Amino acid sequence: MPQNDPEALAALRRVESELDTRWPETKIEPSTDRIAALADLLGEPQRAYPVVHITGTNGKTSTSRMIDALFTRIGLRTGRYTSPHLQLATERISLDGAPISAQQYVDVYHDIEPYIAMVDAKSDVKMSKFEVLTGMAFAAFADAPVDVAVVEVGLGGRWDATNIADGKVAVITPIDIDHTDFLGADILGIAAEKAGIIKEGAVAVLAEQRPEVAQVLLQRCAEVGATVARQGLEFGVLEAETAVGGQLLRLQGLGGVYDEVFLPLFGAHQAQNAALALAVVEVFFGAGAGRKLDIDAVREAFAIVASPGRLERVRTSPSVFVDAAHNPHGARALAAALKDQFAFRKVVGVVSVMQDKDVDGILAALEPVFTEIVLTNNGSPRAMNADQLAGLAREVFGEDRIVVEPRLDDALEEAVRLAEETDGEPVSTSGVVVTGSVVTAGAARSMFGKEPQ
Repeated sequence: MPQNDPEALAALRRVESELDTRWPETKIEPSTDRIAALADLLGEPQRAYPVVHITGTNGKTSTSRMIDALFTRIGLRTGRYTSPHLQLATERISLDGAPISAQQYVDVYHDIEPYIAMVDAKSDVKMSKFEVLTGMAFAAFADAPVDVAVVEVGLGGRWDATNIADGKVAVITPIDIDHTDFLGADILGIAAEKAGIIKEGAVAVLAEQRPEVAQVLLQRCAEVGATVARQGLEFGVLEAETAVGGQLLRLQGLGGVYDEVFLPLFGAHQAQNAALALAVVEVFFGAGAGRKLDIDAVREAFAIVASPGRLERVRTSPSVFVDAAHNPHGARALAAALKDQFAFRKVVGVVSVMQDKDVDGILAALEPVFTEIVLTNNGSPRAMNADQLAGLAREVFGEDRIVVEPRLDDALEEAVRLAEETDGEPVSTSGVVVTGSVVTAGAARSMFGKEPQ
């Protein structure tokens, strides 16, 4: 049934309404007991296929998509579980590189619903929405069936619902401070939580980390006897050259050098994600010195990678980009990409941030690259009030560089108008960037007519 079938979408909305009565992803009782009980009732679906398990602070979804594309191009049937979604809940569970249909989402929920009720009945705390979605993903992958599942952690690692899977490959993207309400502000404690996905006998593929973070991860690897591959040592980016619509990469893989790899994504962080993804797939197939993956398959896979809401262009003249940066680490990566890969004379930011985020850190990271900033609200109950956000922005940008538009659609219109004020320069010298939250990026995508991917 088509993804946009009205009846299926109506059924999807009903299921989402039911799921929204459960604890959201912002409320957590650290335990894997409930999801383990559900998996037991379902026959342990997460053990029906090998798992590549991914955690970290930023870059998880982009890296997951790259890994998925590489596996698919090489010929494996893939399942991919990521979170949160930008526009439609079905984006979270993908088969063969594409979101499952609305009807498939509804069907898998109803298939496991009786077992969810059994777990709820035996627990003081009902299953959270994320736990249910994780069970749905594992069940959908087993039913497909898939050859490999690429599974992204929701939050943390050790007690995340996805951690009932034993990842053959554990992937750790760069770790920074985020979700302090749950993980705290101690980066070593955060690293220890995320290191919990590294299981006995697995291979850990590690992005470049702060030295003290790397030490925590390596200690975990030693404790469980995991093999390690480290970005910047065993693999990495040798060259990255800006190209039309993206960048041309030369990557050092575990099996050798892969050159002339076009990646249709912007930013040094995406080049680093590409090197990480390549090493993960090499590890999965046992590639090593002198044993490379097929270069044509690698080039074809990266050439078709898309990462919606990650410095994604949704309009031209003036160019409008949406980016899901929602913490200072992500905002710094966005700012670096804008500075290094574009030659805009003027960039207007449209920003809406959730109340529980490090707003000052996000604004400080964006200030050097935003000529002006429009403060708004993305419509989420968790979003910071636009006037409150503007009060914080005044301390960073000054009064003359800020505009307040409480509605996102009005903010977008105002930002485009400001970008078009070029003092005689071509409109192509100006850009608009919508950022601050995954919800902000998703809402903006919808307003520009972009379909969920």
